[in-house]
Amino acid sequence: MSGVSVVICSFTMQRWNDLQDAVRSVRRQTAPPLEIVVVSDTNAELLARVRAEMPDVVAVPNRFGRGASGARNSGVAASTGQFVAFLDDDAVAAEHWLERLIPTFADERWGPVLGAGGWLEPRWSGAEPRWFPAEFYWVVGGSYRGLPTQRAEIRNVWAGNMAIRRDVFDAVGGFRQDFGKVGGRARPEDTDLCLRTRVAFPGAVWMFEPAAVAEHKVPAGRATLRYYLQRCYAEGVGKAELVALSADDAMSDERRHALRALPQGAARGLADTVTGRDGAGIARSGAIITGLAVAAAGRVAGAVAVRRAQSAERRAHRGEPDTPSRPAPATLVPPEALENPDHASAA
Repeated sequence: MSGVSVVICSFTMQRWNDLQDAVRSVRRQTAPPLEIVVVSDTNAELLARVRAEMPDVVAVPNRFGRGASGARNSGVAASTGQFVAFLDDDAVAAEHWLERLIPTFADERWGPVLGAGGWLEPRWSGAEPRWFPAEFYWVVGGSYRGLPTQRAEIRNVWAGNMAIRRDVFDAVGGFRQDFGKVGGRARPEDTDLCLRTRVAFPGAVWMFEPAAVAEHKVPAGRATLRYYLQRCYAEGVGKAELVALSADDAMSDERRHALRALPQGAARGLADTVTGRDGAGIARSGAIITGLAVAAAGRVAGAVAVRRAQSAERRAHRGEPDTPSRPAPATLVPPEALENPDHASAA
């Protein structure tokens, strides 16, 4: 496991205790990483404190654009591992996290492996709201009902608990600098990265390993109906922006989830109430239906905004729209070749 760098990005002193928990959880790994890289996203006070109180980590500032994409790219640039794993600053990795996540790169049943993601278990600060449907755990940064329960190939994983081959990351230029989570915008830069790598390396896959667990903290403010609806809407807007950028099918998993898991979840909630197993079941059914409708509304609003921006850009270019070029397929270097510095990058 000596070739794994773990990157943790943070941006506020308000999460200092959370950041300490995240770093401690990586230090406790049964398969220790090569290094821990902590990135301070445009916060000089935070960077200074990390350097003063965590001398065993590599502490660096965000050298690129503010936000999750620039911060993660800065962390990778400062790392030296052959594989890079990402953990959120408000997440806590189980002690076997890396031991179970990294071996998925050797499982080529579905094809050469680009990267892998693990299970994110919501850690509620108080009691979990009874109305909150497990099918929508993604709202609070958790793995949701409907995902595979055993190791499997998957379209995309989530940056709060994932690993990627360094040569693959470098080949596609990392996370898209002008697309990601900044402030209240919920643009899925991790999904975008997964889609771009799949285009760059035809036939290669992303893997999902539910046994590689990290807990994602959910503060009380996110356990409210208001936050739930805001997050559903923002996700719809972000997915509309992703569709406009992607050369791959950016909504295949969402359609499958909406057509299969969500109807099953709504029916389950109604059955729980009717049979008396759980009176809050009908509330969960209502939350599923409402969340889907709000996300769809966000998707429509986002698509309209994208079309308007594209139209304005075309007018600025005298009616000559830009035609994005599809990147040429890259060659995936076998994992064993990564030991050879002459094969440090597939680009």
